[in-house]
Amino acid sequence: MSDVVEPGFVRVRLDLAYDGKDFSGWAKQTGRRTVQGEIEDALRTVTRSSRTYDLTVAGRTDAGVHARGQVAHVDLPDEVWAEHAPKLLRRMAGRMAPDVRIRRIEEAPAGFNARFSALWRRYAYRISDGPGGVDPLVRGHVLWHDRELDLVAMNAAAARMTGEHDFAAYCKKREGATTIRTLQKLSWVRDEASGIITGTVQADAFCHNMVRALVGSMLFVGDGRRPSTWPAEVLAARVRDPGVHVVRPHGLTLEEVAYPADELLAARAVEARNVRTLPGAGCC
Repeated sequence: MSDVVEPGFVRVRLDLAYDGKDFSGWAKQTGRRTVQGEIEDALRTVTRSSRTYDLTVAGRTDAGVHARGQVAHVDLPDEVWAEHAPKLLRRMAGRMAPDVRIRRIEEAPAGFNARFSALWRRYAYRISDGPGGVDPLVRGHVLWHDRELDLVAMNAAAARMTGEHDFAAYCKKREGATTIRTLQKLSWVRDEASGIITGTVQADAFCHNMVRALVGSMLFVGDGRRPSTWPAEVLAARVRDPGVHVVRPHGLTLEEVAYPADELLAARAVEARNVRTLPGAGCC
């Protein structure tokens, strides 16, 4: 996953969207349909290549999670890019299923890495607490919560969660991986016309299950089962709490990934690889 492109290759940025309903997540798996597998297969076919060109993605989404603003990169041989670039976007659209679409394909600037150069990722989680359930036309992207939600309480709880913290209490543990993240935004708004509640969750990076666990804790506050101080108390404990419910994936959409100016891409990629510790934490 180098930031330096091998001689004879060009790094290509892909901006894409997908409906996660029928995918087993982003990362390719043997015998399962995944977004990465779908795109790599189409790219190999369209370019008439004998090998698969591996994609690197900004954020690996779980099974059932959607994306509107996902970003990936792939390194292609110079001759393959030169031959196929003018018509690659249209040909990929003709090869892939309609639940995944590449919106833009372009040569990436020097130092670009879809994962490590990113400044932040922004997700939206959509919920309906209407007594009659979710509009059937949006049911694949909106969770129904069968208790009325108090957004004032949810936003009070959310305000205590932002900043740099160890989110171990809200993450599925991975050996050797840090759970320190900077949560930049966590807020809730209701659309008056539709009644749909949207939670915005933005951070420099996310660990596994973090967004859905955060949403689950907020729902318990919103429906009155927990006080607004509870999510922050769980966070401070730094251990998984069985009371934190990981909500279903279909309400979650990756909306946007942001990157710095071109001249700062390489430096950001180096910074993002650094092992993080909290101020005052011991090294061992």
